[in-house]
Amino acid sequence: MTIKHIFKLGFLLLFCSCHQDYNVTKIEGKQIEINDSLTSDKAVETFIEPYRENVNKNLDSIISYAPETYSKSDGKFNTSIGNFMADAVFLESNPVFNQRTGKNIDFVLLNHGGIRSIIPKGNITSRTAYEVMPFENSVVVVALKGTKIIEIMTYLSRAKRAHPVSSQLQLTLAKDFSINSVSINGEPIDTEKIYYVATNDYLYNGGDRMTFFKPNDSSYVLDYKIRNVLIDYFKKTDTIKPKIDNRFIQLKN
Repeated sequence: MTIKHIFKLGFLLLFCSCHQDYNVTKIEGKQIEINDSLTSDKAVETFIEPYRENVNKNLDSIISYAPETYSKSDGKFNTSIGNFMADAVFLESNPVFNQRTGKNIDFVLLNHGGIRSIIPKGNITSRTAYEVMPFENSVVVVALKGTKIIEIMTYLSRAKRAHPVSSQLQLTLAKDFSINSVSINGEPIDTEKIYYVATNDYLYNGGDRMTFFKPNDSSYVLDYKIRNVLIDYFKKTDTIKPKIDNRFIQLKN
């Protein structure tokens, strides 16, 4: 046997003797509590401080005023803040939609649970919009036939909840919660007509059991966050004036 052969044999034996199968039998870890005992990194704090100050300055700059406190619990079927949000979505989104399609939004439908804070009396800042709408939801306009609109009205009558709708929609329930009357822009629903309903992407995808948005004739993603809608509306409005009205009510008799 040559030296070359001896070398190869030795390498082969060494490789085979070193090769083993390993299996994970135990994983250990520990919980690290984040509390005041953890010291901050001064270098990191120094680096981010200018950015933090700039963000807070932008968030806390005054952009409008609320003469009263507005809440999602101040009405049974429509609330001051819900009406305000739905109308703001219509007013800010319709020009965008019209410019892109040449069509107009017929009405807006949002969800009561999506309102996460009051608008307190006093100065309104961008931070107010983040508190009211902390989610990243964006505006979607959905083309729906009149038969689908009737499904929406049926859903609202059964939900018995103040889901925000814009003022273009007028829905009246009877005492037993059945639909008494409904109109869009002052006209009864035409089952053959295509209506353009603005909502948010969460509801469009079936959130709050709003499954009536699909299937549809078409949909348009405006890339416009609800939060930014509110900020844009606040900036254009010196003093907001939300109110409870008759857009969605129930008859007493």
